[in-house]
Amino acid sequence: METNSNSFYKKILDAVFFREIWDAMKVTFKHMLHRPMTFEYPREKRTIPDAHRGALGLLRYDDGKERCVGCDLCEAACPSRCIKVISEEDKSLPLQRYATEFYIDITKCVFCGYCVEACPVNALAMTKLYEFSTHDKRTLLFDKERLYDIGERYIDDAKKYLYAHNQEKEGEESIAYRYHFPVPVEKSQDS
Repeated sequence: METNSNSFYKKILDAVFFREIWDAMKVTFKHMLHRPMTFEYPREKRTIPDAHRGALGLLRYDDGKERCVGCDLCEAACPSRCIKVISEEDKSLPLQRYATEFYIDITKCVFCGYCVEACPVNALAMTKLYEFSTHDKRTLLFDKERLYDIGERYIDDAKKYLYAHNQEKEGEESIAYRYHFPVPVEKSQDS
């Protein structure tokens, strides 16, 4: 009977002195003197790592030629089927193809990076661009021109992404590593 009366008095004292509220306030006071952990976006921007998977961009070679050969491997590797590549054979250079049209629907993209890994010539790279807010969903369908624009504006981020994922090497030896098409085969006069 004594234990019941002790617990009864304890419950009454806890209720009178608001012990549960004071226990909760201890947590509040303990965290009140800490430095804030939040960023005031968009005034403060986070430092984004080089391996960040942001917007896709198409890259060019150092001499300005398009890297994309229209092989459609990025389209085949995409799990969400958001990439569409239409390619043709180059009439002046037999056995060489190029992408006439290249589309990526960013609303379907899961930013997995499979397309970048599948590209044999490192024509695709991910950048640190992540702000896609818009009033019109149709602006999130990136065409070839817009992808090259993103690739040119964020070329440093794109190259850092390729280096971070061991897709491309830095330095002079990387020039020999990069794949260029062999010397064009000319049609013989015999045929």
